[in-house]
Amino acid sequence: MDVRHLELLREFADRGSVTAVAEATHRTPSAVSQQLQTAQRELGAQLVEPVGRGLRLTEAGELLARRAVDVAVVLERVAADWDAFRHEPSGTVSVVALPSAGEYLLPAALAALAGSGIEVICHDEDVAEADWADLAKDHDIVIGHSLSRPPGTEQLRVTEIVREPLDVALPAGHPLASQDQVTPTDLVDQSWIGVPEGFPFDSVLQLIEAETGASLRVVQRVRDNRLVEALVAAGHGVALLPRFTTRLRPGVALRPLVGVRTGRHVMAIQRPDRAERLAVARTLAAIRDAAAALPGRMAE
Repeated sequence: MDVRHLELLREFADRGSVTAVAEATHRTPSAVSQQLQTAQRELGAQLVEPVGRGLRLTEAGELLARRAVDVAVVLERVAADWDAFRHEPSGTVSVVALPSAGEYLLPAALAALAGSGIEVICHDEDVAEADWADLAKDHDIVIGHSLSRPPGTEQLRVTEIVREPLDVALPAGHPLASQDQVTPTDLVDQSWIGVPEGFPFDSVLQLIEAETGASLRVVQRVRDNRLVEALVAAGHGVALLPRFTTRLRPGVALRPLVGVRTGRHVMAIQRPDRAERLAVARTLAAIRDAAAALPGRMAE
């Protein structure tokens, strides 16, 4: 059985179309279709079948796609053992991170790996909670955040990196800024600078609404935390911001929110086989070491 056929079926299961597989593997759709036909011929079974204008895996194809994960994990584990034997973990590791988490994790991790033979290529993304899992198809380590385990990660490896408090950002002259902490009841009549629906911080606003029985007034929804800080400083509303990376610019005060659980989980999401690569494992260890050094770090 050709391992390349198993890899192809796994990619098809993950991506759902010949075109998507071709783009991900840097081939033409024709080449992907030809390999599917070759796999069917060599294995003596129909692996894909027409549906609408595309294809889907048959029961046989789904079986092999599932088992392809196990094969890939074993192969990467052997490669990792060989690298460890040679004392030469090396290669390129692709890391995509939420900017507000990457800001405090990646500089220290890259410094720790300098001169190791591991080349870390960094990317940044800020996506809805439901979309973090998809990024694991194209990257070795995905650093995302969620209030709980992100959806779609059931077949992926999820590693807790740090739990980060979310504080309430207030204009410095706001009456609530004179308090040591704020409660959900304090916040029901405020104008809010929120995030797009589906992003983790929005779930905290829903928790506040559930706790108070009131609907919050969200006047803006933006993703960039620096823009949120600027809007708060100018007096346009209150917001939620992460404690570790929010710089207290003039005009902004941070206060802990009590009465609802507000910490976000920053986590690494990976394909199981990619997680076995020694270079990837060393990179993740460096990222976790950077998190462990954070002042005021919240344990799980």
